[in-house]
Amino acid sequence: MTTPPSPPLPSQRDMDVQICRAQARAASDGAWQGHPPRDFPPYRSSALRHPKQAPVHPRDPEAVELTGPVFGTTDVAAPDRDLTRQHTGEPLGERITLTGRVLDRRGRPLRGQLVEIWQANAAGRYAHLADRHPAPLDPHFTGFGRCLTDGEGRYSFTTIKPGAYPWRNHANAWRPAHVHFSLFGEAFTQRLVSQLYFPGDPLLPYDPILQSVTDPAARDRLIAAYDHDLSTPGHALGYRWDIVLDGPAATWFEEGRD
Repeated sequence: MTTPPSPPLPSQRDMDVQICRAQARAASDGAWQGHPPRDFPPYRSSALRHPKQAPVHPRDPEAVELTGPVFGTTDVAAPDRDLTRQHTGEPLGERITLTGRVLDRRGRPLRGQLVEIWQANAAGRYAHLADRHPAPLDPHFTGFGRCLTDGEGRYSFTTIKPGAYPWRNHANAWRPAHVHFSLFGEAFTQRLVSQLYFPGDPLLPYDPILQSVTDPAARDRLIAAYDHDLSTPGHALGYRWDIVLDGPAATWFEEGRD
């Protein structure tokens, strides 16, 4: 029995046309006012990931809010925020500092929020069994960190700038350098997952995940700003990225996980 051939991947020109049409449709539907459409055809796996049915509401809505993140302040240690010091050796790549504030819609700092990040290494490979990208693993870099926001709502990580990597979304598809962020509020139902991108990355216009954010202002808010005052001489370059959890300036909520 022969296996039928896989359908051909769309070309970059096909992707550009799909993105333009999807963005125009999203704008006409008013999606620019909120989150991107869950089914964004240029991002091929979004059709497989997004819910197809109405959400199931709990019998006791208040019970959901009683279940908070299962960690305590003593569970998050200071070394967790420095991804370059989690192993005995020095990881390869460009060392960077990522910092910013977690805010509500009125600009008020949110204190004691659990912030987690995960990312590929400098060669564009995740330390995960499912990652088959033939780039080298770094034995001194796992790519996961976490911290709690301080009294000013500030988080901070020291890590390695991730590399781009290929993915089979379309022909010659590459994900730009990015860092995944996860934030918890007072309960698991308040979790936000998003991605931080880097300024000047030539792959940004070709990434359908970023382009699914049809509001240009919201898209720009996903790109960190280089801040020379945050750069440490001879040690790390500094990037600033504030996260707003709700309201008109809210940070985009990620539907996918690539």
